[in-house]
Amino acid sequence: MSRLYHNESGRVIPSLCEELTRFRRVRVILNLPATGSDATLYMLVRPHRVGDNPLHWSVNGIGQVAIRAGEDLHYKWYERTVKSGDLRDGDNTVELWADDVAMTGWSLALEAGGASSNSALTDDGGARWRSHRLGYLNAVSGNYCVRMRLAEGHDDPPPDMAWESAGHPRALSMRDRIPRRIANGSDLLTRVRALSAWISTSWEHSGSRRGTAYAPWDAETILAWGESRQGHNGESSITMCVHYAVAFVSACQALGIPARCAALMGTPNSYEGHFVAEVWFDDCRKWVMVDPNIDAMMFRGGEPLSIPEIQELDGGLAPYIEWGSGSKFQRTFSHMRSFIRDSLLRGVCFRHRSIWPRADFFSHPELTPPGHGSVSYCETDLVWSEPDLETGFGMFKYFAPAAYFTAPPEKAVHA
Repeated sequence: MSRLYHNESGRVIPSLCEELTRFRRVRVILNLPATGSDATLYMLVRPHRVGDNPLHWSVNGIGQVAIRAGEDLHYKWYERTVKSGDLRDGDNTVELWADDVAMTGWSLALEAGGASSNSALTDDGGARWRSHRLGYLNAVSGNYCVRMRLAEGHDDPPPDMAWESAGHPRALSMRDRIPRRIANGSDLLTRVRALSAWISTSWEHSGSRRGTAYAPWDAETILAWGESRQGHNGESSITMCVHYAVAFVSACQALGIPARCAALMGTPNSYEGHFVAEVWFDDCRKWVMVDPNIDAMMFRGGEPLSIPEIQELDGGLAPYIEWGSGSKFQRTFSHMRSFIRDSLLRGVCFRHRSIWPRADFFSHPELTPPGHGSVSYCETDLVWSEPDLETGFGMFKYFAPAAYFTAPPEKAVHA
């Protein structure tokens, strides 16, 4: 058993994070119980360059071995061991800084929003500290993404799934937007395939390297921003695999079809991820995987497959994929062809899976993440399989047995 301690939930906006310098240091206070074991510290950071720019850090004023920049210049979780003797019962202070005088050394992820008394910033090497006007533009409040896992204790149980009401005004608006031939379709599989094809052909996939304005998890906004390729403040929109799944799940629920989002990962703390949907097929008594980004499902012996069944195939997925009409559109883009060839068909992105435990995107937009997929997975809402705790996912707090993922929807969604 073990327990994760953190002050934030990982709702990171990459363009609002913190810069570390020789003078510009940060500190995070984590309230911990007494421990007789070494702890694991997780820091979501990125170096600006490879070379002579170590990231310095200390725990309770005790200097630790500096972190050297590797070849990866993206935000990722850096995992380090903290000796039990460096920790104490109560408040523990973690400080981070870099050698550069200018903001050209390291960046630290920041969850913007809300006042903080646990994260602080200094501009003069530690003479004065403040817990407001954080971020590289000195404009936001929030908490830095620094977490600690202790061997003692256990994490909280995962939350129950939260569903959208098909009678919500926004769900009704979404239903009106769905083509009638789909909304009035017959059997479940036919409607699901038609919805997937419709979503897949509605816009070109645009990730964080091809856009700047991350689309909110609002289905009708996603459709509009994706089609126009333009989003907030006139900037190019980010409408990627996450957004196909969110739009698809919202459309399903508007039609009374229980559906949820699943976040996939290849190697822990990597960019081998994907985001798909799961639909409850009552006839099969299971959650079936649907990929509305590339308009694909997987079948064996005529039966649609769940994510665990896909994982059991251990790669080599080409014989099991059934492509929808939307896949032809998505394959016109070279970056999507590369993803399909290098990750999907090899089963790389299916090695680990989690679910987003909320599908009420219309009624609770404030609970959706503002940038999932733009940095390494970091939201503490994600629910992972129990074995993942020991395979590199210790920076998360929710882990569940297989029964959690296979259970039918607790309450039906009614049109």
